[in-house]
Amino acid sequence: MVWGALLALLSMVGLSVWTATVWTRAPQPGAGLIEVTIPRGASIGQAADALQAAGVVESADAFEIAARLIGDDRPIQFGTYAFKEGEGWAKILDRMQRGEVVIVKVLIPEGMPSIMVAERLQAMKRLQGPIEVPAEGTVLPATWDTKPGEQRAAVLKRMQAGMVDTLDKLWPTKTARSAVKTKDEAVILASIVQKETADASEYRRIAGVYTNRLTQGMKLDADPTVIYPTTKGKPLGRRIRRSELRADNGYNTYVRKGLPQGPIANPGREAIAAVLDPEAHDFLYFVADGTGGHVFAETYPQHQANVEKWFAIRRSRGEM
Repeated sequence: MVWGALLALLSMVGLSVWTATVWTRAPQPGAGLIEVTIPRGASIGQAADALQAAGVVESADAFEIAARLIGDDRPIQFGTYAFKEGEGWAKILDRMQRGEVVIVKVLIPEGMPSIMVAERLQAMKRLQGPIEVPAEGTVLPATWDTKPGEQRAAVLKRMQAGMVDTLDKLWPTKTARSAVKTKDEAVILASIVQKETADASEYRRIAGVYTNRLTQGMKLDADPTVIYPTTKGKPLGRRIRRSELRADNGYNTYVRKGLPQGPIANPGREAIAAVLDPEAHDFLYFVADGTGGHVFAETYPQHQANVEKWFAIRRSRGEM
């Protein structure tokens, strides 16, 4: 570096003039963003070189000198940053010292099956590395913050740790009424509840229906358990076939009593909480009501009447 020349230049121009220009300047309205990746362990000089190469600062040498003379001595943090064109050098330095890196958000909706979780992670261009489809029910649905260049496997590991932590925290809320005996069973039943309704206000009521059925030794007769072996949780896109309703594959709850052999999706926190503390009622049946919710019944004749109303709604819509 030409330390002597630059120091002389700073002396001639005057620190106050320097501070009034690039050090404290503000970017123009509508200024574009420039991304820069600062490697792990980079010195202030190496960071300055990266900033100049990207066009964020005009001079790496001048930025380093100004940072040392005017800025504080906090270390800079590695990662990918997004700076505005013409951003003041003081703010650039402060953001690197604070570690205000670019965040890539990955949304995993409640009820998303593991095959689609893997597809979503694989489609994130800013993440790296291969990934296997995780075991069903091991991923906690949430919006996860990641960093550009982060390994997909590491992101998935955090998602799975989140599910373990959630189960550990919710398990003490299990009531005597709950029909599940283990955390694995809680995830299995919660995954069915999650796939049966998009209305969170119905979780505990539907959990109560399945709790009643399990307690009375009835089959669950849950359509999503019929679909899962065919699509691995993806939308079926058609009506369920008779052959699928009769298939004995370990998941079909129209064939066997009790819970299926495993989860059919990744349930969210509220669905898990619902099966641990289901609503107390005498309902054994439910069917769609045409508004996005469900209507519940205690007896089969009541249920049949509700089904006929649902069929009438579907016929009026041209769906049948």
